[in-house]
Amino acid sequence: MRRILVAGNWKMNLLQNQGAALSQALAGKYASCAVEILVCPASPYLSSVATTTRGSAVQLGAQNLYFAPQGAFTGEVCGDMLKDVGCTWVLVGHSERRQFFGEHDELLAKKVAAGLQHGLKVVLCVGELLAERQAGQTEAVLEKQMAGLAQVSAEQMANIVIAYEPVWAIGTGVTASTEQAQQAHAFLRGQLKSRYGEAIASATRILYGGSVKADNALELLSQPDVDGALVGGASLKADPFIAIIEAGIQAQTQKS
Repeated sequence: MRRILVAGNWKMNLLQNQGAALSQALAGKYASCAVEILVCPASPYLSSVATTTRGSAVQLGAQNLYFAPQGAFTGEVCGDMLKDVGCTWVLVGHSERRQFFGEHDELLAKKVAAGLQHGLKVVLCVGELLAERQAGQTEAVLEKQMAGLAQVSAEQMANIVIAYEPVWAIGTGVTASTEQAQQAHAFLRGQLKSRYGEAIASATRILYGGSVKADNALELLSQPDVDGALVGGASLKADPFIAIIEAGIQAQTQKS
């Protein structure tokens, strides 16, 4: 039984006091939880959020890392630094990193490998553009982006989560239908089966990301191949994010 993961990607939002208040609200409510909870603040505030969530069910992740272990890479952070401030997770390959910073699959494969090497769990993000979906290229794009797993062994897959984020649904208010989400997730699970076999494919969690909100979370999370949510805007305030977590708990119960 795959345990649902609800992850909040705060992106470049929330100043220190705002992030502290939000993380305190989450930590105060969830000393323990049936689903996994993850928050990914902006890098300057990782340490303060680590402090407010310590001892709770809320886990800490970074939004990015560089593949080199150290050195003259101005503005970058390595996996050891993330571990040092309390991170246990890192996002790799978010569509905004691909779009605005030109990150490509070969680079992302190095980042995934670096995250694992430094003892972090990695969420690899994949997803198609609107033009690609309209051209019937969704599966071809997803298959290509799974090259981010090129350096990941079967044993390391226990620390990998895939996040499907249709780019046309991120921050637009448009959400993939449950049928579209399930279809994409089933395809991705098939790709995992081809690469790693049935057992690993069945054990690997695949999250949905793309305008997840309180009013659509339960329906999405109830799909057989949807194992959680990567939440953007709705993770920036306690009430809507808690509502999504509660939907995850309900979906987990239904799937048990």
